[in-house]
Amino acid sequence: MYSQILVSTDGSKLSQKAIRTAVRLAKATGGAVTGAYVMAPYVPPAYGEGVMYATYVTPKRYKEACERAAKKALAAVEVEAQAAGVGCRKAMLTADNPWEGIIKAAKSKRCDLIVMASHGRRGLAGLVLGSETVKVLTHSKIPVLVCR
Repeated sequence: MYSQILVSTDGSKLSQKAIRTAVRLAKATGGAVTGAYVMAPYVPPAYGEGVMYATYVTPKRYKEACERAAKKALAAVEVEAQAAGVGCRKAMLTADNPWEGIIKAAKSKRCDLIVMASHGRRGLAGLVLGSETVKVLTHSKIPVLVCR
């Protein structure tokens, strides 16, 4: 059925539910999981007329901080997979939009299912905050399982 399941994580408690679901499904189908963490690219400080935005975060320090967060989030996928006896791969990538990175990772790792969490925001909150889950659902040709 599903031989390679991609689970996206941001390190949150909600993502942990998606990780457990993906690992259980992989175990039931004899498949494996790929944990994916998408990092935002470094955006240099902006200087405008009369306004100066200064930061002490260099591109190198930003990358190191993002990679630390990614490794911690992906370690949770690895621990859950090992405990269940399921194969695990990890994907850490940078993308302008998380939904694009998730789909790119799923394609490059030849996954046949994407599992991800959703906050379930509706109405104005959903409209204003947007939803990476909805964007993956509408743009992916790979099936998506949403955990709430």
